[in-house]
Amino acid sequence: LAVHTKFDMGQFIDTIRPESTIIGFSFLNADEDHSRNHPHKIKPLYEGSFLKMRELGESDISLGLGIKANYTLHYLSLPLGAELKYALPPETVIPISFHTSLYYAPEVLSMIDAREYLELGVSMDIELIKGGSLTVGYRRIETNYEFNNYNVNSIYNDSGYLGYKLAF
Repeated sequence: LAVHTKFDMGQFIDTIRPESTIIGFSFLNADEDHSRNHPHKIKPLYEGSFLKMRELGESDISLGLGIKANYTLHYLSLPLGAELKYALPPETVIPISFHTSLYYAPEVLSMIDAREYLELGVSMDIELIKGGSLTVGYRRIETNYEFNNYNVNSIYNDSGYLGYKLAF
């Protein structure tokens, strides 16, 4: 189960361009079927994020740089990352966009028992109705941390997903 909430600050503050400053909160309750190398029961992952997006010229491509704060029972990390979005031209019958993201935290940005954190994601959104999109994607979250004096190289989540996004 995953729940993501994102706030476009440009919709609330007149001096910020829409779709340029995004603040988000997430909850991911991974399961054993989509995780590997965990010496204990998997705990939920909580995340806060800040992302600055910018369109590249007159293209339909946007690039963003961001930071996240990820917490679960055995680690806390502050990965830095980049996101890329490509939206098919507006003349498309059904609006479709493609997203990719990469976030990484080396040991200096990994706390509690964490040694390293890596998150990869790709997704496609199909806007079925105004403000409502079907999303299909893949995510992989890897982390290295210490547990009972052992270094654990685990995959917290490695799965495809299907969901629905609401925008209002």
